[in-house]
Amino acid sequence: MRAALLTGIGGPEMMQLGETPVPLTLNSDTLVRVKAAGVNPIDGKTRSGAGAAKAISSFPSTLGGEFSGVVVRAPYELAPFQPGDEVYGMLLFPRYSGAYAEYVSVPFMSLAKKPENLSFIEAGGVPLAVLTAWAAVVEAGGVYTGQRVLIHAGAGGVGHFAVQLAKYYGAHVITTASERNHDWLRELGADQIIDYRSERFEDTIAEPVDVVIDLIGNVKDQTGTRSLRVLRDGGTLINVPTGSYPELFEEAAAENRGIVASTFKLSPEGRILQTITQLFEQGALQTHVDRVFPLAEAGAAQELIAGGHVRGKVILDIDA
Repeated sequence: MRAALLTGIGGPEMMQLGETPVPLTLNSDTLVRVKAAGVNPIDGKTRSGAGAAKAISSFPSTLGGEFSGVVVRAPYELAPFQPGDEVYGMLLFPRYSGAYAEYVSVPFMSLAKKPENLSFIEAGGVPLAVLTAWAAVVEAGGVYTGQRVLIHAGAGGVGHFAVQLAKYYGAHVITTASERNHDWLRELGADQIIDYRSERFEDTIAEPVDVVIDLIGNVKDQTGTRSLRVLRDGGTLINVPTGSYPELFEEAAAENRGIVASTFKLSPEGRILQTITQLFEQGALQTHVDRVFPLAEAGAAQELIAGGHVRGKVILDIDA
């Protein structure tokens, strides 16, 4: 099968279009013909030697943690997803070969029916990003009606879902984003949008917030550290990007205000993704595709995301 192969650690030139065997299916695995794959920051970080790079046992390897497609083979006759079903899902790379390829093998518990109102291209960039947002906002953050929530990088792949979910659950949503994204984020439900280029969010937020969803960390302008200053006593800070805020627990404890701090790991929960499908079909959620690349340009897609100014999602069209 065709795949965008990671041939070694390095720059975007390490992503090469090539041929690799169709992945094996074992136990509850379902074989899916991939139509579109989402590109996420972790992909470029892994290619560069960070992210999940240490877990890659050999090259070439296939990246990609989310996809949409059509079931080709089910694990058994009464499995939830049968040949011909349109699905989307998340992969645990590198335990499973990634989605930058024509086929993936994935446990059926990591799949859900694709929302009928989303194209394959739109759906391909949803699962990993929206499950991250759900886990941070709903499960770890426990956001509920009347709370004040600060979401950093609200215009990004995870961020634009986090804004919508926090609003859906009744929160007053504050987010940081460049000025060009402000009107769009208001349409998604943000109540206050702070231009991080011209304003310090800790100087702009008038009242303390209950929850911070930190999608940046201290890798840029000490965003994580500064976020502690806007939390109420006993508030919660969820730091999402792995390794982006090493000082989190030390600094939260030093505040001596009962702040609850947590890092974040994601599980590919198909049952939650099925709930997400319902929210899309009800019109409670929407996704935005910033740009679509052909499979052969996976490295360029990763570099676009690394530049940090993407609105919503970047997608690989597997058949292009």
